[in-house]
Amino acid sequence: MKIPVILGPTAVGKTGILTEFGDDFEVVSCDSRQIYKYMDIGTAKPTKYEQEKIKHHLIDFIEPNQYYNAYMYRLDALKSIKDILNRGKIPIISGGTGLYFDSIYKGFFESPSSLTLRSYLRKLEAKQPGIIREILKDVDPESYLRIHQNDLKRSIRALEIYIISGKRMSELIKNHKAHSPYEFNIIILDRDRKELHERINLRVELMIKNGLIDEVKKLIDMGYNKNLNSLNTIGYKEVLEYIEGKYDYDKMIHLIKRNTRRYARRQIIYFRGYDNVVWINLSEEKYAIKKIRDLIFLNL
Repeated sequence: MKIPVILGPTAVGKTGILTEFGDDFEVVSCDSRQIYKYMDIGTAKPTKYEQEKIKHHLIDFIEPNQYYNAYMYRLDALKSIKDILNRGKIPIISGGTGLYFDSIYKGFFESPSSLTLRSYLRKLEAKQPGIIREILKDVDPESYLRIHQNDLKRSIRALEIYIISGKRMSELIKNHKAHSPYEFNIIILDRDRKELHERINLRVELMIKNGLIDEVKKLIDMGYNKNLNSLNTIGYKEVLEYIEGKYDYDKMIHLIKRNTRRYARRQIIYFRGYDNVVWINLSEEKYAIKKIRDLIFLNL
């Protein structure tokens, strides 16, 4: 049996398709933002109705100030997959965080590290904001595109690996031999760019309408620091800056839409690095759900 995997950029329509699969399936979420409690609207977490249609694992279980990483996700995901299989159900891994899926699919590669160098790079960034990203763009452009511009920790890590070993982190990831107890049937969803951007813009407007600003205010009122990694998330970051008066309401919405579109582009670039996958363009495929089901059942 191959474990079905449905990946795709934000707003492509993954959750809507998953709800059509029925009680025989359960979702193992592969989303690094939906793990957080109290962050429902801005992460587009599956609604209560959607979770009743198909059970979701690994969402809404981590405090916003709690440390969590891809290795911890691997352990939790493998445990969830085993539990689902033991109960006679079929697990579907689905989400948009490529690094989280890689943690299951490829495991982790051995890489050099230096706390001294890491500390130096942090100090360098503090003195010259943006310098780490500039250097990374020159020495490892693929990692530069894959790592979010605000993810300083991973940007420093990629640069650290290059300085010590002379090898790009992106190359080490590609050349790393997969180590997983399971085989995977990977399906990647996409849409025509114009349609995907329209869906992203509409989703942002609905998030605002549904109370994203109040959700962010509530998190701050609960005592969560605005500098937490969890709140350094598209939507939350811009709303926080709007609340602080850094820009007006219209610019806030514009920035959330723009940054989400850019994030979707990075996700697509990342997914293009996978081999032996099936891409389905939902803008062109009339019977997408049937095709996806057929692809899944063919490999069970």
